[in-house]
Amino acid sequence: MYALVDCNSFYCSCERVFNPKLEEKPVIVLSNNDGCAVARTDEAKALGIKMGDPYFKIKELCKKNNIHVYSSNYSLYGDMSRRVMRTLSEFSPEMEIYSIDEAFLSFKGMNKDLIQYSIEIKNTVKKYTGIPVSVGLGPTKVLAKLANNYAKKNKKQTQGVFQIGVDKESDEILKKFPVGDIWGIGSKSAMKLTLMGINTAYDLKNSNEKTIQKILTIVGRRIVEELRGVSCIELELDLSPKKQIVSSRSFGRPVFEKQELQEAIANHITTASEKLRKQQSITKSILIFVQTNPYKNTPQYHNSATMKLMSGSSTTNKLIKYSFQCLDQIFKPDYEYKKVGVIFMDIYPKKNSQRDLFSLHDSAKDDMLMQTLDNVNEFQGKGSLKFAACGVNQFWKMLSEMKSPNYTTRWTELMSIR
Repeated sequence: MYALVDCNSFYCSCERVFNPKLEEKPVIVLSNNDGCAVARTDEAKALGIKMGDPYFKIKELCKKNNIHVYSSNYSLYGDMSRRVMRTLSEFSPEMEIYSIDEAFLSFKGMNKDLIQYSIEIKNTVKKYTGIPVSVGLGPTKVLAKLANNYAKKNKKQTQGVFQIGVDKESDEILKKFPVGDIWGIGSKSAMKLTLMGINTAYDLKNSNEKTIQKILTIVGRRIVEELRGVSCIELELDLSPKKQIVSSRSFGRPVFEKQELQEAIANHITTASEKLRKQQSITKSILIFVQTNPYKNTPQYHNSATMKLMSGSSTTNKLIKYSFQCLDQIFKPDYEYKKVGVIFMDIYPKKNSQRDLFSLHDSAKDDMLMQTLDNVNEFQGKGSLKFAACGVNQFWKMLSEMKSPNYTTRWTELMSIR
């Protein structure tokens, strides 16, 4: 038996933890640059706010209905996610962190009343972190995910916990579950299945698995088997190091100057390098890209440049230097730039790095410097210590005019209690 634990309206719930006045009030959280609604409470959904609605289109609706609007606060959400996952890890020896707000737990071999145990999990997470969760139980991961969806949509009936099986009663739920909402079935796959007359999870469960495999590959066949109660998708307990690391953001305002592009790239390199070092890796290839705003009636330009590194590196200042050399190759003046980004490719374990004849590899001194940098930033808060190339004012930064404080990750923004 598996459980899928999913935080309810996670970003909005994080805001509510530190502002209890938001309970039972409509709340939405916006994407980067305050662009679109990416998280909504049930109260906001009831007022007609849809996922992905551009903020400029719903701004008046928000004012009219007193909807509380927040910019994304990823530092807060990341820290709250770690607290939730740490709490969940106490309830099962096997856990797969599926996303920032979801985790699969294995109850294999547990001689417990799993409904009551799931209620205990739900109550404990709420008590320890303040975050409400829903729990779906099933003999497979696909069914657990489906059960979680049902639990969320029927909170009054299920109290946020629901178990599904392979009996006739469960089939009645599958008959009402759209095939496009099944975990692992994308929009294109759903269209193919609909053309075949497969409209619900029940239809897919009773379809010919060999035919489904021809259309949706082996992945589709596994989903059919999972809907039948046959476990085919194991928990991913061993989180492999990333083979590619990307850091990019759109600017909060148009950027024309090369120096501002350099500052943005230096910040992206800093972020990507930290991730690289965290997984004990080096990169042997970096790609820098720039682009203008394709939705604006201005001269358009986009380009990229790649640099191969002989020995690889995870040292921030070295990678900043190489990235600036890439930018020199592609920068063109008189364009209104909207976005820049960094991609680390050819990522290898640092312990397997090959030294070169020209001493371009990371030295013990470089490693010590980076370790000190990371330790300071972990203790004092991200960005407390950085290279001058990252800039100070950063006028190009993305818009976040309605961002809440970093309540748990920055000393100067800790909440004061009277």
